[in-house]
Amino acid sequence: QVQLVESGGGLVQAGGSLRLSCAASGRTFSNYNMGWFRQAPGKAREFVAGISWSGSSTVHADSVKGRFTISRDKAKNTVNLQMNSLKPEDTAVYYCAATYGTTWSADYMTYWGRGTLVTVSS
Repeated sequence: QVQLVESGGGLVQAGGSLRLSCAASGRTFSNYNMGWFRQAPGKAREFVAGISWSGSSTVHADSVKGRFTISRDKAKNTVNLQMNSLKPEDTAVYYCAATYGTTWSADYMTYWGRGTLVTVSS
């Protein structure tokens, strides 16, 4: 069992930055690939970024590539999402998720956090 708790969301102006963190508990956390997803009002949940269990491999959605960076700290059991050059269209609830697989789709995630709201004003 893995429990995930997100933090770091808030209100920021366009062009600003935020750093989201996902704190994980459960002794098998280090074995999971971890991802960030987001869901805007009225839209489906979409993939943002993923990182392998070792931290050696990352993938980012085209919409955030070059602006967002995912990382993990295995010693601290955390996964982070550094978000720079934020745009109003980045406004959404951001969720942390865990999976043993490598298919970065919401349907394939095993564990989810409850989310943290990011609001980007224009």
